[in-house]
Amino acid sequence: MSIWVIFKLLGSLALLMFGMKSMSEALQKMAGPQLRHALGAMTTNRFTGLLTGTIVTASVQSSTATTVMTVSFVNAGLLTLAQAISVIMGANIGTTLTAWIMALGASFDISNFVYLAFFIGIILIYMKRRRYVGDFLFGLAFLLLGLTTLRVTGSDMDLGHNPTVTAFFQSFDPDSFMTTLVFLLLGGVMTFCVQSSAAVMAITMLLCSSGAMPIYQGIALVLGENIGTTITSNLAALSANTQARRAALAHMFFNIFGVIWILFVFHWFIDGVVWLVDYVGSLLHQDMSHMDSKEKLNFVLAAFHTCFNVINAGILIWFIPQIERFVCWVIKPKKVDVEEDFRLHFITAGFMKTPELSVLEAQKEIQAFSGRMQRMFGMVRDLLNESSSNTGKTKGEKGGEDFNKLFSRIEKYESISDNMEIEIAKYLDQVSDAHLSDDTKAKIRAMLREISELESIGDACYNMARTISRKYQGKQDHFTEAQYGHLHQMMELTENALAQMNLLMGGRKESYDVNRTFNIENEINNFRNQLKSQNIIDVNNHEYTYAVGTIYLDIINECEKLADYVVNVVEARMGIR
Repeated sequence: MSIWVIFKLLGSLALLMFGMKSMSEALQKMAGPQLRHALGAMTTNRFTGLLTGTIVTASVQSSTATTVMTVSFVNAGLLTLAQAISVIMGANIGTTLTAWIMALGASFDISNFVYLAFFIGIILIYMKRRRYVGDFLFGLAFLLLGLTTLRVTGSDMDLGHNPTVTAFFQSFDPDSFMTTLVFLLLGGVMTFCVQSSAAVMAITMLLCSSGAMPIYQGIALVLGENIGTTITSNLAALSANTQARRAALAHMFFNIFGVIWILFVFHWFIDGVVWLVDYVGSLLHQDMSHMDSKEKLNFVLAAFHTCFNVINAGILIWFIPQIERFVCWVIKPKKVDVEEDFRLHFITAGFMKTPELSVLEAQKEIQAFSGRMQRMFGMVRDLLNESSSNTGKTKGEKGGEDFNKLFSRIEKYESISDNMEIEIAKYLDQVSDAHLSDDTKAKIRAMLREISELESIGDACYNMARTISRKYQGKQDHFTEAQYGHLHQMMELTENALAQMNLLMGGRKESYDVNRTFNIENEINNFRNQLKSQNIIDVNNHEYTYAVGTIYLDIINECEKLADYVVNVVEARMGIR
């Protein structure tokens, strides 16, 4: 066998894998938001979840993309783990469409269509409004070119008449259970090594259609491919969060379960699939009665892949609550203080994602960042209350200890806000290196602005806490009752502004009334101006000292600045410049 033939084989597999990847990414760019909304809205029960997972995966030709979207929704609380399991089951069915594309591609001469797709694709790419359709056509063309080259290369190699290759496969007893296990393991290892179930399916079809490998051994490879792809996702999920690891384990569980039960009926099941292919062929007036028919073997592999996953899902869909309890029992959540421990909860390094999906994760992380900043402001309000009730107590006394602990927590939150800004910005920078749609580029710019303003909210909270601490630790007089009343009133308005911001961050901007935020900010500005004027009068009337008035106004001004940062976050989120 010539070395150039081997390179041609490897190159055609590379074309096929690249075409699948390009197709999937283009489809997600065209319909990413709609697919995410479909996942969130169409999973009311296990059956709609199964159907949704099937349709979405068949649409984007990527079970990994569906799995990652699903896990992101579980983390965000939009889906339960049980619903996610049903969607991932559906993804297993949807991904079988790939095998049918390959079977059809190997059965018809599609070389003319390939070059037409390239020609139309390049025109659409240069028409910016249609460039994602062009990207899709380029991906499809690469996929079909890879299949065509693979078919031609397979014919040139003539593996069915290669003594070395045929002797290798004939050395295995086709009726032996051990042979099935060996090829099942081989399929799993191959899928894990090349990181592509589509490539393994293409190799299997090439070997079977050339007559080199018996159909039973080829189907064992397909079964191994089902397990191999779950090993990849489980290893990727090791560095991810608890729910991602549970979803990956559930994926592995029902694939392994399916392999176990089908091993008991292996030959009978394959014979049934062969009969089904013959029957459908007769309905279509196609003679597929010869077992060594090239087209038939490819269709038998595709039909087996679909039947196996459909029946396996049909069995296990009734046991989703039990699967959920099992994976939750196996994978326990890490015992960490979520509030005090800095870590990103939604952005995970384990799963490979398209940029469109990465943006969704970043949005969820920014939502969590926003909620954390509101909790930080709540601590500042508690610190003010502590300072008023424990003024004069030393560090060693009970009240003094409580004040210092609370101030230390605020300091820690300020450090966390700095880290969150840096890490989210770094992640968005990595995402922006990829080819993005205009909408996604605009989202990333808005999100960078959001995290910068959220970090400024953290700084404002910390500045207020330091001012309160400086007064508490110093020898200044107490605030008057009127001053405390005004401070609480100003902080209540600021809390309302933060609450409105988080309402927007956690919902859909189409249903948000931005005037609420602007009205609160105007109210805060007017109240600040009123308090500044009143402060001058009170100091002149010796209601309190100038030093106390300065500290008092510092807190008031920081509240007003914080409200400005809130407005900036809301404008960035709403797309207002």
